[in-house]
Amino acid sequence: MSTPVFKPVTHVIFDLDGTLLDTEQIHKKTYTKIANDFGKEFPDDLRLQILGKQEMDVAKLIISTLQLNLTPEELLEKARIIEENELKNVKLMNGVEDLLNHLCQHKIPMAIATSSSEDGFRMKTNHLKNIFTVFHHVVTGSSDPEVKNGKPAPDIFKICASRFPGSPANCKCMVFEDSPNGVTAALAAGMQVVMVPDRMLPREFTANATCVLDSLEDFCPEMFSLPPRDSSGSRSS
Repeated sequence: MSTPVFKPVTHVIFDLDGTLLDTEQIHKKTYTKIANDFGKEFPDDLRLQILGKQEMDVAKLIISTLQLNLTPEELLEKARIIEENELKNVKLMNGVEDLLNHLCQHKIPMAIATSSSEDGFRMKTNHLKNIFTVFHHVVTGSSDPEVKNGKPAPDIFKICASRFPGSPANCKCMVFEDSPNGVTAALAAGMQVVMVPDRMLPREFTANATCVLDSLEDFCPEMFSLPPRDSSGSRSS
């Protein structure tokens, strides 16, 4: 097997759900409950298909696959009601805070490209506002009028890159993602992508990522010509 070659980057883009925030198990419980209320199961292969997709696309896919007697809007409203309290207290994924602090300290421009709506983003992050101040901007794919097509289309990442000061070339932006749809979108945008996959994701779904890690704690910035972590600095346990 050949050794992968990583190209230098100057800007970093993060996905939100499952990458920065530990939300995916909450979403799984929610959709399982909604499916069960209609006498249906919420299978793992459907969960894999919806990872990283925009909210309306998720709702439509669940309804069509499980044949639920709901409109997409009704399903999303049910999900919001179920998740509201849990999402207000959702935790950061392992290694997030240390990595964000490191990149911020070295003035690496950072942004978020999430398939959530603006309302959904606020609900998930209001209790973590002090941490999220490090990002230059946030693109919320489900509500941003410029994002015409959701992941796996590259729209959201191209738009996110264009909103950095100086509009860096896409190839100078690196993406952190957890979903196959997100990886496909980032690669289609001409970006390298570091994948921290969902624990239940079969390994064959990680094959296309530039780099695959178990946790953001394991990320070595110098691999992409970013400032290395301080060797004396501790990482989250």
